[in-house]
This record gives sequence, structure tokens and C-alpha cells, in this order.
Amino acid sequence: MTGLSPPPVLRHVGVAAVGLSAVMMPSQAEAHEAPALECQCETLPFLDTLPTWNAAAAQGGIAGGAPAAADVQSEIEVQRRIIAEQRALIDQQNAMLVEQREHIVKMQGQLITQQAQIDRLSSFALAEAPLDLFRGTGMGQGVGPGPALPGPGSDTVALPDAPVGEAPPPEEPPQQRVAAVPEGQGVLTRAGELFFEPSFEYTRSSTNRLVFRGIELIPGIQIGLIEATDADRDTLVGTASFRYGLSDQLEAEVRLPYLYRNDRIEVVQQRDESIVRSIALRGDGIGDAEFSLRYQFNRPVGQKPIFVGSLRVKSDTGKGPFDIGYDEFGVATGLATGSGFWAVQPGLNFLMPSDPAVIYGGAAYLYHIPRDVNKMVGDVLIGRVDPGDAVSANIGFGFALNPRFSFSLGYRHNYIFPTKTEVGDTRQKSNYIHVGSLNFGMSYRLTQRDVINLGFEIGVTEDAPDVSITLRMPFGGKL
Repeated sequence: MTGLSPPPVLRHVGVAAVGLSAVMMPSQAEAHEAPALECQCETLPFLDTLPTWNAAAAQGGIAGGAPAAADVQSEIEVQRRIIAEQRALIDQQNAMLVEQREHIVKMQGQLITQQAQIDRLSSFALAEAPLDLFRGTGMGQGVGPGPALPGPGSDTVALPDAPVGEAPPPEEPPQQRVAAVPEGQGVLTRAGELFFEPSFEYTRSSTNRLVFRGIELIPGIQIGLIEATDADRDTLVGTASFRYGLSDQLEAEVRLPYLYRNDRIEVVQQRDESIVRSIALRGDGIGDAEFSLRYQFNRPVGQKPIFVGSLRVKSDTGKGPFDIGYDEFGVATGLATGSGFWAVQPGLNFLMPSDPAVIYGGAAYLYHIPRDVNKMVGDVLIGRVDPGDAVSANIGFGFALNPRFSFSLGYRHNYIFPTKTEVGDTRQKSNYIHVGSLNFGMSYRLTQRDVINLGFEIGVTEDAPDVSITLRMPFGGKL
């Protein structure tokens, strides 16, 4: 068997392969600059190995040259088709990369313009002067020049048609939702802040009672005294309240009231003949001063309730019912401005956020400290008096329609125990009293700190006042 040495043509094939790889695989830097690959076979004729193999076959350098040359030519054609397909695929991928690169550049430009528009709108919305300028004027009715908002047909950048990202939930301060709740139910004063809160309260109360003092022999026949009383009472109370935050969880408050009262009482007595007696009384003076502490047991977390404990101490600085004058029949000749007794009232309130409202409620117990009066009223000696204690409870909710206006609805009920009084040698006991009222409050925020509150209390039981209107407005801040 004769050994066959590699003919020189194989060296041409190796050189052609190396040249082909060098032409078809450009450097990394050139790949970034020109992604599309271009074949340089036409410019490098020595890479075409077909003439070399044909020449070698013609010279008889390889046994069976004709079939070998045909096989080589067929293999080269297959490789050329593969290269052509790969070149087409690479061209397609390059086109896709170019299109994606253009899309990315376009999206980056949109993000930049959208961020600029968001910054523009944020600066416009947070500015206090433009808000005061456009508030309450309706759409496109602002007074004076302001920043132009983009809209259809405007030259400014339009807002995106779809939401961009997810907006964080607004952190609405609890004060905005509970500002309209009844007094003593709101959040505490922050540490180091002092507030002066003047308030004015008007109360209207009227009663119509028919009293029969005697005996009834048979239905329709009465022997004794029939007395009808029609009383109208107007009370105006001006209160100076000072609240100070000892800490973020403890608040102290002092209240100094001043009362003006105007009562008109008309009494009709039926004896042998009708006797009509009209009494008009007016009086004013300092009421019962109060001091209270409120402590917040827990901090607000999500939708969980906030519990606030309170302790109120009421003095007897006002003129009590036994400090005014009486005539020989025991009828008062003046009006009291206080209860005449010290009292202590512990209580527990709660606030439970329930977006977009806040539910409030609480309960309290008022304890009156009894004392010995030892005073003659008419011709009767009044000894020890134990005023009836009271249990109160309330429930309601506050709702903020916007950052400036909120309102509240609620109900309050008081159960007053009987009063025990020593009259001469006897011990008398009054009836228990139910005082129920519906509460409605409104609050409007004038500035970031100044809030005006208006509350209405409408009596729904016989012993409750007809209506009570309270106006409050706190002033103050950080010391």
C-alpha cells in the first residue's frame, strides 16, 4: 500500500479556512460599530478552493480525483448555503436589535418628559399661593396668572394615557377627619404645644308641666291645687380653654367658663280662681372651673382603635343653687351659674380609623361629692345634699369630605341618678333623669393650624335641652 502524502493543495485549503474565519468574524469593536456581517469572498479569490482541488484532481495527485473533487464541491456548496442562511439570520437579528434600540431611546425620552411634567405639577399643587388663588373658582376660572396645566391641543407635554407605576396611599392626618367630632373626643395636643380655644355655647330649654296637688275622689272630680308651669330658659356660656401637650401621649386642659342666663317662668294656679304669676330672672357670673388630664394608651396602627383615658375635676367656683336668694315661699330670686358641688369624672374614649371615616365613642362616670348645706330655704332647713351621679356614653363618626371640610354625627345619652336631700327631719329623693341628644358637628380648616368648629346638640328626651349650639376655634402652636 503506497503512502499518500498531503498534497500542497491542502495547505491552500487551511489558509482558505483561516482567511474565511478572519473575514467572517470581525473584531469586537467593529461588531459594535457595524453589526451586519459582510462576506469578502469576492474580494479574496484565493479563498475559493474549488480550482485548487480541480487542479489537483487533474494532475492525479489523489486517487479517484474526479469523485473527490465532486464531493468537495458539493460540501462547499452546502457550507455556502449554511453561511448564507446564517448571514440572513444575523441580518434579521441586527435589524431587530436596531429597532429595539430605537424603541428604548424613545421610551427614555418619554420618561424624561413625564418626570419633568410630574415635577411641574407637584410644584404647582404644593404651592400655597396657587391653591388659595384657584380654590373654589371652578374649572378654568382662577384669578390672576398661574402655571398653565397641559391639556388637549396645548404645547406642553401631555400626561400619559395610562397610569405610570402605582401611587402610594395618601397619608391623611387624623386631625382632618376628627376635627368635627365633639369636644374631648379628638386627638391629643402634641408635646410642647399650647392652644387657646375660646368657645361660645347657646342653650335653649323650655318645659311645660301640669302638676296636681290634692286628691281625686272619682275620675273627673279633683279637690286640691292645679298648677301649670311654662318655663323658657336661655343660657349663653363663653369659655376660655387652655390645652398643653405635656408629652405626645399626655395632655392637660384648664377651662374657665362665664355664664349669662335669662329665665322666664309663668305659673298658673287654679284654686277658687285662677292665679297667674310671671317670673323673669337674669343672672351672670363665673361658672365652675374645670381641670382635666387625657392620656393616650396606644399609638395609631393601621385600622386599630386608639384608646384615650381622661380624668376631669370640676370645682364649685360658680354660684350654686343654695347660694342665691329665696323668698318666703321658697321661690328663687336669682339664677345659679354653677352646681355648687365638687365632682370627679373618669372616662375612656376611643377613636377607630375606618377610611374614609373615623368612628368615635366613649363612656364616663360623674361622681358628685356630697356636702352639708345647712341653710334655710323659706322656712325649711336644708341639711346634707347628695347630688345624683351620672353615667354617660356616646357613639358617632367623623367624615372628611376634603382636606378642609369635615363633619360628624353621633348620639349621647346621660343617666342621672336621684338626688338625696335632707329637708328638716325628712329625707327626700328625686326621680332619675334621662338626657339624650343627637350631635352634629362641622369643621372647616382656615389655614394649616386654624380650624373653626360648629356643633349642634338636639335633645330627644323630655329632660334634655331643646337645642345647644357651640362655636369653637383654637389658636396656638409650638412654644
